[in-house]
Amino acid sequence: MTTPKTWLAIAEARDGALRQVSFEALGAARAAAADGDVVVAALIGSGAAAHADALAARGAARVYVVDRPELAVYRPEAYLAAARKLVQAVQPAGVFLGHTAAGRDLAPLLAAAMQCGAVTDVTAVEPGAGGAPPTFARPLYAGKAVERRTAAEPFVVTVRPNNVRAPDPIDGAAPADVVAIEPEGASLRAILKDVVKKTSGKIDLSEAKVVVSGGRGVKSAEGFAPLAALADALGGAVGASRGACDAGYCDYALQIGQTGKVVTPELYIACGISGAIQHLAGMNGSRVIVAINKDPEAPIFKVADYGIVGDLFEIVPLLTEELKRA
Repeated sequence: MTTPKTWLAIAEARDGALRQVSFEALGAARAAAADGDVVVAALIGSGAAAHADALAARGAARVYVVDRPELAVYRPEAYLAAARKLVQAVQPAGVFLGHTAAGRDLAPLLAAAMQCGAVTDVTAVEPGAGGAPPTFARPLYAGKAVERRTAAEPFVVTVRPNNVRAPDPIDGAAPADVVAIEPEGASLRAILKDVVKKTSGKIDLSEAKVVVSGGRGVKSAEGFAPLAALADALGGAVGASRGACDAGYCDYALQIGQTGKVVTPELYIACGISGAIQHLAGMNGSRVIVAINKDPEAPIFKVADYGIVGDLFEIVPLLTEELKRA
């Protein structure tokens, strides 16, 4: 008979709300767990306790919070000190975080502090048999191959947004069993003075269910206006190819591709994007891909599920009007 294990998901909040990938990290922890194992959640930040019930409603048996005003924004040294204290209290077999800017930074720091391995950008989790460690799937070579690997316990894992199923909310879930953790002091070699935010819009690009992306074919910064209108109609976010960013049509915060963001939405609409391999590396995991391009030989049509050959400035407004009527 194997000894029950504890699995820890560290959630992430931004602008007073839990990020969707927090629930997906909790889902990954549950996917790794065997019968009898315990899955708990944790949150580091200012006002963290306010999100405890939301995590309990998704199946967290216990919620640990490190709630301090100085943790209102992510700072590597302070968050690492808090995460180390969490690990000491929980003693988990595995720690799961979102593959976000903060998660990608914190995960290797925490793995080094724990003297354990890390598996990043995970897209699927399978439980191990007979007490063996779980198996993780992660893309390699710009998505051309998928690696399946295990890691000796304990380990740290980051989960790519929109890939691992988040647990459904439990109706009538009991209030969270909250455990407050006092962080150990961190030797701060850097002090955060100000945060200047560059965002891709109202919806986080990496977590958006729908992405409408533009390339050099939009021709100008003003050319992104119809794309933004279509994204609003679909409740999605606007993205861009590196070509559009290099041309000065939009900010690099919108860039999708090998040197930009990796997105895996349910629907990806590529407008005026030829389909260079570097761009495909950032979006070829999308569930459904729609391409709009005047060139019928554009490489993007080879990966698209649906293609429209035509002028995006005629087609995109028509799509937007039809969606508004529907």
